[in-house]
Amino acid sequence: MNSLINIPATSISARQVPDDARINILPRHFGKHMMVLENSVYDFMHQLCERYRGGYWHYFELSNGGFYMAPNQDTMYLCVEGNGFSGEMSADAAGITVCLFAYSHLSFRYTDEVFARHYHSLRDFAIDHAEAGLIAAAID
Repeated sequence: MNSLINIPATSISARQVPDDARINILPRHFGKHMMVLENSVYDFMHQLCERYRGGYWHYFELSNGGFYMAPNQDTMYLCVEGNGFSGEMSADAAGITVCLFAYSHLSFRYTDEVFARHYHSLRDFAIDHAEAGLIAAAID
């Protein structure tokens, strides 16, 4: 994140998607790219967290139309070789971090704007997250 971030005027909230509604979430947010997105998020987690071995992920929808996923764990230790970041964060913050990586990466691969739009929605949410400093250090 850079120092020229526009902070939203209103607070953005996250709502965990109930288990019985999960099946419709990825198609609604990412359409035909839903599997590409999901696999990219898992791949980034494998790259950034040496101890990650898979597992259940929670889905979250944001009040600004965004979406992210977070693993069902307590804390995770992430290492980003590209910028020298290494540190422990909550699984929620780790999920936000890897989703931001995935959205950014995919926004350059696909011509439609779905990934860029989700990147900006999630980044706007991350600015007010309790672990905003760690998230920003990891993605910078």
